[in-house]
Amino acid sequence: MIEARARVLAAADGRARVRVIDREEGCGRCDEPGGCRSVKLAYAIRPARSEFDVPDEIGVAAGDEVVLRMADGSALRGALAGYGLGAVLMLAGAMAGLAIGGGDGAAVVGAVAGLALAFVLNRVLHRSRRWRGRLHVEMLPAGTLRVHDLPESR
Repeated sequence: MIEARARVLAAADGRARVRVIDREEGCGRCDEPGGCRSVKLAYAIRPARSEFDVPDEIGVAAGDEVVLRMADGSALRGALAGYGLGAVLMLAGAMAGLAIGGGDGAAVVGAVAGLALAFVLNRVLHRSRRWRGRLHVEMLPAGTLRVHDLPESR
């Protein structure tokens, strides 16, 4: 489970606006020899979002601390759909354009068509209740025992 502590900013109509208060910063080796600095590079390009709207299934109020929990693999599935699908369809479109038209212009047109198809498919996925359910973020009271706090069983 991926978990983070958050504070509720506002709650109404079954939704809560929360701000993450304990964001993980990668592996923590950014400034060590061999550290990749990828988190710092990513945040330089676009600062990380720290406020999110999540379903309020426990009845929270502004100021409450909560734990946000997402199943393992959910973030990877979302990233693959968002980025991987676009990359694969862009390459497939470029190859199809080359095969059909035979020139660079046809490859560019095919790549753009592949990206457009990926955009449409991602919009359809985003609207799919079944797909969103697989990426569900669960909100729990702050005192809830967290998975990584459990002793390891051997």
